[in-house]
Amino acid sequence: MDSFEIYIYSYHFFSLNASFIVARLAIILELVLGIGLASHTLHKMYWWGSMAMLGGYTLLLIYALTLGRTDSCHCFGDFLQLDPKQSLIKNAVLMLFFLLIYRMESWKTPFRWLILILAVMASSIAVFVISPPDNLTSNADPEQNLQVELFDAMLDDAPLDSLNLHMGKQVVCFFSTSCDYCQMAAHKLSLMQQFYGFPKENITYLFMGNEEGVASFYEQSESAWYRDMLYPDVARLLKAINGNFPVIVFLEDGEVVHEYGFRNMNEAEIKAYMGGL
Repeated sequence: MDSFEIYIYSYHFFSLNASFIVARLAIILELVLGIGLASHTLHKMYWWGSMAMLGGYTLLLIYALTLGRTDSCHCFGDFLQLDPKQSLIKNAVLMLFFLLIYRMESWKTPFRWLILILAVMASSIAVFVISPPDNLTSNADPEQNLQVELFDAMLDDAPLDSLNLHMGKQVVCFFSTSCDYCQMAAHKLSLMQQFYGFPKENITYLFMGNEEGVASFYEQSESAWYRDMLYPDVARLLKAINGNFPVIVFLEDGEVVHEYGFRNMNEAEIKAYMGGL
């Protein structure tokens, strides 16, 4: 779900919070259509709904190709990565199969509408219980992992003292190269930086890991490349963030303005911060 949310957000048709809901509504609709087709009731309604959804996804993939995108649409979650061309082929095959079953007759049962209602209820409850949106849960509460006094000391000491992080607006990110949530947080941040025109040179990634891990991190996260550093004192880095990854710190003239983890990134606050330059 996390990857699918970010994929929807990456087009900037919707806000981040709206993308949380749109992602879940899309999956609920897919579940309802799948249950409906399997029940063999109201066949034509589920058939047209499925074809309409496939058509909508196909138009989105064509749009992605016009933008030159090659990333996965996450239609199989994180289990199978398909680029837009491969996904278009998959959609064409599915549409062909749907044409073959168009003339099938529905099972005549008085419970067909009850099946639809139960499918909608069960799918909605399952999706929102298994993966509640970050903005509607306790995940949206502020995460206070940063040890501010130690962080201030780190900014004054080598090797960070040469980066002038006390000047103006700066974003400092604590990431582990092997952390999936760090990668997704970097992707979110990178999208916001591009959407709101924040200077790339004002973003710094502090990594725990190795050089090979850093290269893999950028590839897996689909983040833009920013100024980065493998922080040499791992124990100090971990102590500064209370052992929690990721931690993203927004500074203004050396003062901490915002602190986020992956789950509580507030687009409205970040937009206001980034748009102030």
